Amino acid sequence: MDPLGARSQFVDVQTLPTWQQQLGEDGEETPPQDLSDGPLGQQSFPSPFPCRPDINRKIVLFTGDVALLNCTAIVNTSNESLTDKNPVSDSIHQLAGPELRDELLKLKGCRTGEAKLTKGFNLAARFIIHTVGPKFKAKYRTAAESSLYSCYRNIMQLAAEQSMSSVGLCVVSTTKRGYPLVDATHIAFRTVRRFLENHGNSIETVVFAVSDTEEPVFKKLLPLYYPRSEDEEKTFLPLIPADIGNSEGEPVVPERQIRIAEKPGTLEDDSEEENLDLDLGQVGNHAFARMEGDVDKQRKLILQGQMSEAAMQKQHQRNYSRWLCRARAEDLSDIAALKALYQTGVDMCGRTVMVVVGRNIPVTLIDVEKALLYFIHVMDHITVKEYVMVYFHTLTGEHNHLDSDFLKNLYDIVDAKFKKNLKAFYFVHPTFRSKVSTWFFTTFSVSGMKDKVRYLDNLQQLFTCIRPEQIDIPPFVLEYDARQSTSFSPKQD
Repeated sequence: MDPLGARSQFVDVQTLPTWQQQLGEDGEETPPQDLSDGPLGQQSFPSPFPCRPDINRKIVLFTGDVALLNCTAIVNTSNESLTDKNPVSDSIHQLAGPELRDELLKLKGCRTGEAKLTKGFNLAARFIIHTVGPKFKAKYRTAAESSLYSCYRNIMQLAAEQSMSSVGLCVVSTTKRGYPLVDATHIAFRTVRRFLENHGNSIETVVFAVSDTEEPVFKKLLPLYYPRSEDEEKTFLPLIPADIGNSEGEPVVPERQIRIAEKPGTLEDDSEEENLDLDLGQVGNHAFARMEGDVDKQRKLILQGQMSEAAMQKQHQRNYSRWLCRARAEDLSDIAALKALYQTGVDMCGRTVMVVVGRNIPVTLIDVEKALLYFIHVMDHITVKEYVMVYFHTLTGEHNHLDSDFLKNLYDIVDAKFKKNLKAFYFVHPTFRSKVSTWFFTTFSVSGMKDKVRYLDNLQQLFTCIRPEQIDIPPFVLEYDARQSTSFSPKQD
């Protein structure tokens, strides 16, 4: 007999296969062989979401109605008055019975991002956790991300506080609210993952209940955050977004990362009197105390050449931060699909290698400003440490050449760390014309780049700096290099 008198239509979560048990069933995640061997397979890039079988055994992907799950609690997504009409909410109300509606009136609504608890009434689940997802507008993307994170975080927090062993999660971001499904799924997965890592000992099962249209997205993104083997972890590591939030999965907003010294100048009980001047010297030197004047006035001073170097650096940093915020808010999937810029292995010195494929840049067809935003979005977290770039000029045509004004603009916009931590720029398969253009550009347009450029006529020269297994080279580049090597090799008698 089903527990709680549940009817046969209800689904016992204990009978559903876990995410770990589904490894290899679909035959979709077969890692490339070159990722399993050599230095790259030795955790050259430690994943922020390493393989955790103990966590994967708690995860279930269920295609069906969340209201049918027989678990401790299920999630209902609604509006601020808890009266929303959507497929998930309608099904829950229909199966729970009229008592649920009466109970919701006592809650007096629910704010966006909050989670509130009611009984499950006629459901198989003992409880229902009600939450309100944000309305999505690209203009207020950061606020929407934070609110959606709060939804999932508060759901999990409530489940842990109530000692719930299992919870069924619906997709909180409904179609009516307009949140892009892929973006919402990233936030859901990373928030639940971080919670299970840090606070989820008492939670035994988390079920992601999805519809038929939502299932492909969830199945595609699950391995990024819940890899089921080391091979799967390595395979999907390059697909993890640059923005993965903080240690709890919460979105990080650079502008809000202001740290104010606590009680500046306050002395410890055992401080010596002679240290008084030193300690009090801290007063007024922290970030909050150094408040600046009118921004427009500062810009005018820059134009007049009257602003100090330190002030100009601050102005540049603010400008870069604005570009970075735009890059995180824009939909750049069309630029990403070009595969013109990607991260690969490390060089002989252990520095991250970034690859640029010239032939994959259709300059006349793409939005050049979006290309600039994509570069900033991808490179921002890479450039915090030393890195090198490999540019394949192989088989590029006139329609692939980026304008020098664009490159100068990019160089002027990017943060100082981009320039400081770039240790080498390998220019593979250059032509005479490209060498001349690069020489003029690095000599007269940008400073400090000329000495970092290395022209390499073939891949063998590149392999003296970067091992073959550490770099993902496009097939057409390999074919071209092989043809060139054959044509220039000495003939045998």
